[in-house]
Amino acid sequence: MIACFIRYQLDPYKLAAFDEYARNWGQAIPRCGADLVGYFAPHEGSLTTAYGVYTVDNLAAYEAYRARLRDDPLGRENYAFSQRERFIVSEDRMFLRLASAPHAPLVRP
Repeated sequence: MIACFIRYQLDPYKLAAFDEYARNWGQAIPRCGADLVGYFAPHEGSLTTAYGVYTVDNLAAYEAYRARLRDDPLGRENYAFSQRERFIVSEDRMFLRLASAPHAPLVRP
């Protein structure tokens, strides 16, 4: 399994638009074959940095997922929305592998 981490630099005056964008990906990404961990928007501290995280089995699965996402009506509309509204100043993505598994069960006090 690999995880795709996307770091967004946002226009701080357009955070509501990013929230809509994130909710749309919350529908399209799982439908197109990736396991969405979530989109994380500014809450306190920086008002310009946000993250999206999802996992796929490998880079071949990522390429197949991206092809499905390009053909997905909501995926196309969401991309067009981001281009039209220009709330994303920049984004970078990186792929990381899980190095800490297996994890111990969570123990709550």
